[in-house]
Amino acid sequence: MTVIIRKMNANDISEVQAIARISWHTTYENIIPIAIQNNFLDMAYNDEQMKQRLDHSMIYIAEVAGQVVGFANYSFVREDGNIELAAIYLHPNAQGQGIGTLLLQQAWEEIDGVKAIYINVEKDNAIGMHFYKAKGFEIVSEFDDDFDGHLLKTVRMVLKIKQYVSPRAEP
Repeated sequence: MTVIIRKMNANDISEVQAIARISWHTTYENIIPIAIQNNFLDMAYNDEQMKQRLDHSMIYIAEVAGQVVGFANYSFVREDGNIELAAIYLHPNAQGQGIGTLLLQQAWEEIDGVKAIYINVEKDNAIGMHFYKAKGFEIVSEFDDDFDGHLLKTVRMVLKIKQYVSPRAEP
């Protein structure tokens, strides 16, 4: 299987919206009520918001056989070298194949000045928590998050890039 990681463009918007929707519905099925999921998706992934994301952040796409199977959305690097991983979503059929790892690697290999990647993860998101811990992310805090009237237990995690050696790196 050949995976291509590239920067998102406006032609990818509908595919990214579809990935976000199916990934959210699968991941948060028993965690966040479907009506709240749909409200969030309609607000955060509508066409206008996607255009804003393209203009004000970095989005990488993962393609397999010409089909978008996932994406990762990063903030721009702050002066302290930190970036925020706002979203990393894969189609459920593409999970467990190393594609999420490739989307993470693309950021620390391509984005100049990155020292740490931060992310907020819903504590009951077992797949996400397992993935981030396996990649070396560490928990820095936990907090309650009022998500459209639904209380979530959120975990703040960080991956310090200077301590990470890419599996692609040569010895």
